Parts: sequence; C-alpha cells; structure tokens
Amino acid sequence: MKTKAMMDEKSSKLILVPILAVLFVTIGYQYICPAGSRSCPLKAGDAQRGVSLLTARYLQDADDFDRDQDLEDDAPPRAPFKFNFTERDLDRRVGFHVEGDDVIVFLHIQKTGGTTFGRHLVRNIRLEQPCDCKPGQKKCTCHRPGKDESWLFSRFSTGWSCGLHADWTELTNCVPVIMDKKDVQRNTRNFYYITMLRDPVSRYLSEWKHVQRGATWKTALHMCDGRSPTQDELPTCYSGEDWSGVALTEFMNCPSNLANNRQVRMLSDLSLVGCYNLSSMNESQRDHILLSSAMSNLKNMAFYGLTEFQRKTQYLFERTFSLRFISPFTQINSTRAANVDLSEGVRRRIEELNFLDVQLYDYAKDLFLQRFQSSRQREHQEVRLRRREERRWMRERQAWPRSAKRRGGAYKSELAKEADSDFPSTTEDYTSQVAHW
Repeated sequence: MKTKAMMDEKSSKLILVPILAVLFVTIGYQYICPAGSRSCPLKAGDAQRGVSLLTARYLQDADDFDRDQDLEDDAPPRAPFKFNFTERDLDRRVGFHVEGDDVIVFLHIQKTGGTTFGRHLVRNIRLEQPCDCKPGQKKCTCHRPGKDESWLFSRFSTGWSCGLHADWTELTNCVPVIMDKKDVQRNTRNFYYITMLRDPVSRYLSEWKHVQRGATWKTALHMCDGRSPTQDELPTCYSGEDWSGVALTEFMNCPSNLANNRQVRMLSDLSLVGCYNLSSMNESQRDHILLSSAMSNLKNMAFYGLTEFQRKTQYLFERTFSLRFISPFTQINSTRAANVDLSEGVRRRIEELNFLDVQLYDYAKDLFLQRFQSSRQREHQEVRLRRREERRWMRERQAWPRSAKRRGGAYKSELAKEADSDFPSTTEDYTSQVAHW
C-alpha cells in the first residue's frame, strides 16, 4: 500500500514538471512580448504574414527563391567566365518609379520568347494599379496610378507604335517622339530598354518553322537614318505572298534573309554601317562594327533575359526594377525548334550563317550569369545583415524590461533620498500621515 502511494506521488510529480515548464515559458513569453505588442515575430498576425516586420520584404524575397530549386538547377555546369566586367556592369538595379516619369521599353526580337515575356509584363506584375487587360483585346492599358499615361512601351501595351518588331535603331529614335505626342506636358523621362535573347541555333530554327507556317513580317519598317531600305538594299527571299512550306535548305540559302544574325542586327546602331547599304564598307569591317555596337548596347540596357533561363530572368528583372511577379516563370524546353532533327553538318551551317549572333550570345550568357551570381551574393549579404540587425533589435527588446526595471528602482531610490532630506522625521506611511494631519 505504501509502495503504491509512493508511485502515485512520483507520477504526480512527473506530470507536474511539464505543466510547470509550459506555464513558465508562457509567462516568460508574455513578459517579453506583452499583449498588443507588434514587435514579436511569433505573434499570430506576423505568423500569418510568414516573416517578422523588420525583414519582411527582404527575407520573403530570399525565401521564395531559396525554395525554388529551378533557380539553381537551370544553371549550366560551373566554368570559368570568359569576360571581365566591372561592378557597375554587373549591378543593374535602377530606381524605376511607375508613378513618376519612367518608361520601360521592350525591344521584341522575333522568336526569343518575347511574346511570353511581354504577357508577363502586362498581366503578371504586382502593381498598385495593374494593367487593364480586357478579354478579346490584344492590348492592355498600363497607366500610372492616377495618370492617363503609360509606363510601358511594348507590343501588348502601346502596340507596334514604332513599326513591327522595331529594332534598337528604330526605337531609340521613335519612342521619345511617340511618348511626347501622347503627353501634352512633355515631361523629361527615363527610358529603360529591355529585351530577350535566345540561343542562335534554336532561335533560327524557330523562325524557319514560323516562316514555314506563313509568317512574313513584311510590314516591318526597318527605318534607319530617316528612311526604309530600298528593294535593292533589302531584296525579298520569296516571290509570292509568303514563304509557306519553305525547306530549311532553301531558307538558309537566301543571302538577304534577315533571320541571319537577327539578334546582332536588331541590337546594334545600324547608322554606324550605313544602314542597309552593304556597299558603304567591306563586310569584315561592317561585321566588326555591328557586333561591337550590339554588345555595347546590350550591356548598357537596363535589363535583358535569356529564353533558356526563365527563373533567372524573372529573378534579375525583379531585382533590377524592384518589382515582383505574381506567378513564377515556366521553363519550356519542348519547343518546335527542339524537335527538329539536325545533322551535325546542318548545325554547323546554321552557326556559320549566325556567327555574329553566336558571339553575341556567348557574351550575353556570360554577362547574364555573372550578373545573376553577383546579385545572389549581394542578396545573401543583405539578408545576413538584416537578420543580424533583427537579432540585435530583438536582444535590445528583450533587455528593455530589465533595464527599465533597474532604472525604475534607481529612480525610486533617488526619490526616497530626496524625501528623507526634505522631511527627515517622516517615516510613517500615507494612512498614518493622514491620521496625523
């Protein structure tokens, strides 16, 4: 009987210990984080937001991408970078203000995934005033908050205002004029040019398949130095309405086919080489100038993405413009170009026809991946600094009640000393003093 009583007493103690521990933790937490406080990251309201107040935006950004393995998995095998860039070249963050006078200008190169990216710009960015995209309409209204003025110059917002698939030469001369016509006040604007690039062989094959289905882009203006090229300067590759059903060999054999080195041509300043007049200089000199100009313009653009790296493209755009997309980009590798069965000889021939684009893409890919790496390093450093600051702030917050209590005790002691000096004979409490008076 005595043994049973001892066991019951022991069981009671074992049950009592965790209960007391829970009560102790609860009381301690309430002491550190009193009711109504907004400073504790584990409060219910903050838990719903998923992050503490001080680092909400920055930690959320980091955690979102840390959870997304695609951001790292789509990277090619690590290899030494070929080109050296300055810190200014790598850090492309701009102070874009959608409510101010800034304008994003999208240079849309054919078959680089620009249609998908253009839709992201008008439908997928988290904004105070999102673009108004009505069903059945190709264009969306992308106005600034409280203004009848567009912050985006693109196919899906302003249409082909500077011509179908306008290039760098056309856009830089046309966009300011178009924007001034639409705005009576003619404010001084900052134009941020962006574009998408793609692996030259894949892009070339995709354009061939597109032309094979009937695409022509014949209404493109190709404006340069105030005029379009003549028929002699830019002869067509086909005699009918379009080039439907064209074989790949025939597509490659047309010397005036604009699919050849299209990305370099559309990103360079064509006025430097006499526009489409091929007799203005020899071919090697022309090629060198075009490639150098395209590389320079690309490097100095506010942003460019690569079709083969959708998640990295999204990440760098968000970091550049301090904007966030609502839904993640999707990497689609099963394209028409990917399904074309090429012999090694045909592939080499396509690379020869696009030798300038091949060099540009190598340069662009190297710079793109260096920018991504640099941006990730800066982001991780920012997160570490903010977490360190948050921990310091939390320590000060936790220490505040103790220091306040010590200060309060010292203050009471000083009051007691003053009272003793002013009323040396007063030792009774308040009730006795009342009775005495």
